[in-house]
Amino acid sequence: MRFRVHRAASTQHLILVIALLLVLITFSGCGSQQNGQPAQELPPPIPAAEPVLLYNGTGASSSDVSAIKAVLSTQGIGYATADSSELNAMNEAQLGGYKLIIVPGGNSIMIGQSLTTQTTSAIRGAVIKYGTHYLGICAGAFFGGSSTYNGVNLTGGVSFNFYADENLGIHLAAVEISFPSGTPLDIYWQDGPQFSGWGEIVGKYPDGTPAIVEGNVGKGFVILSGVHPEAPANWRSGMTFKTSLATDLAYAGTLIDAALNAKTLPHF
Repeated sequence: MRFRVHRAASTQHLILVIALLLVLITFSGCGSQQNGQPAQELPPPIPAAEPVLLYNGTGASSSDVSAIKAVLSTQGIGYATADSSELNAMNEAQLGGYKLIIVPGGNSIMIGQSLTTQTTSAIRGAVIKYGTHYLGICAGAFFGGSSTYNGVNLTGGVSFNFYADENLGIHLAAVEISFPSGTPLDIYWQDGPQFSGWGEIVGKYPDGTPAIVEGNVGKGFVILSGVHPEAPANWRSGMTFKTSLATDLAYAGTLIDAALNAKTLPHF
């Protein structure tokens, strides 16, 4: 009798183990199926003719678009432009075909409101899923963060405030930006943000708050700048800069090259 009881217990144990294995096999594919349906594969990126997409739609400063074009041309980097309606017509896979999206200075509220929520979601998806990089300058940096005005939110919910000079009634200035290595640069600032709470700090304002930041976002790389190193000569009229126009323009080229090729810059 003891032998029979032991055998029955062993049989029950074997049945229990088999049942448990079947459960594990059933749920081991939960990462590849949802509700019994195969997981949707990411469509391949649609190759773009040029590596850079430069936004020139509603809210973008036309003079800053021209300034960025000039730096891109000096660097020998090909680019395409997209206005609001053209950008609204693009999906993730199309945006994923570019190496870099640049959003210039201007008015971040107008930029966000001129685009659909689907478009900002597609930009975010292109960065996170496809590895498209993003460079936001001034308004483009505000837009790249979290914003109630339809921001892209590449910052995990972090939004940005203006650099402190704004609260003093100053709206444009030659601001000394310090770096972890090398000499400081006087760079044109106009109602630009500071980036406390997000990214690695590449450059600092005189009060120590972040003026330029960088960070990996999903598969992509993001640089946000609250200042305009690409500012042309006529923007600098009436202000005194300790650094030359050529020096600042060269640094603008450095930022674009870093954003395009996901090169980590020295940071604090």
